[in-house]
Amino acid sequence: MGWADQKRLTAPVPAQPQVQAEDAKNAEKTLKLKSANSMVKIGVEELGKLTGELAHEIKNPLSTIKINLKLIREELEGANLDKGAQRFTRALRKIAVIQKETDRLEQILDGFLRYVGRTELQLASVDINSLISDMIDFYSPQAHSRSITMRQQLYSNPLVCKVDADMLKQVILNLFINARQAMSDGGELIIRTDRRKKDAVIQITDTGRGIAPDKLPHIFDAYYSSRPQGSGLGLPTAKKIVEAHNGTIAVDSEPGKGTSFTIRLPLQTQ
Repeated sequence: MGWADQKRLTAPVPAQPQVQAEDAKNAEKTLKLKSANSMVKIGVEELGKLTGELAHEIKNPLSTIKINLKLIREELEGANLDKGAQRFTRALRKIAVIQKETDRLEQILDGFLRYVGRTELQLASVDINSLISDMIDFYSPQAHSRSITMRQQLYSNPLVCKVDADMLKQVILNLFINARQAMSDGGELIIRTDRRKKDAVIQITDTGRGIAPDKLPHIFDAYYSSRPQGSGLGLPTAKKIVEAHNGTIAVDSEPGKGTSFTIRLPLQTQ
């Protein structure tokens, strides 16, 4: 075999035009997908920013309405009017209703701003047992006034985590309030801490009415609430805070027996 024949045998086979076209098409699809994902991310961030700014703009006139309603009510109550007159009584009652609704609207806006806002953590080394003890001491008077007995079973050794103590307290308080609302006739609120491998575990259990199985998958969804006056943002905000700490929150419930929330947070590495 001559040199020319060997060259022909060892020469690279040119790529088929069809294969090249498919590769180019796939590359184009990948590029478009990446571009679309980037645009969605920018769109979501921009939407969050705009809605936050809108909520702030609503809060300003709302505060003015609240202040003026308070002043009008004080003036009417202090005026030299026949307080037995039906018209006067109806006017005061209507003002009271408007004040109640503006308070509720303000709470909804505050909850919304907490939910859409960036979760910027102020991390510090915190013993979870100490934090839970502080929250139990803080909430015990309110629980006692509702015929709720608080019991604690804390892990025998310190459970030190890098957390934002104020934000974590907000989560715990929200779960305490949820438990209290689930026990309208009183009951027990049991708080446990434990260690599981590299995690600190917080478990908050009530003996309330429980959550129906069909509602359980939705309780962390924004604006989902089983209570008429609920904002629907308490548990989603709690989940957002826990996940910002690289933790998890889960729920287990049985109707008629109670509900248990379990939080897991990574322990601080030495």
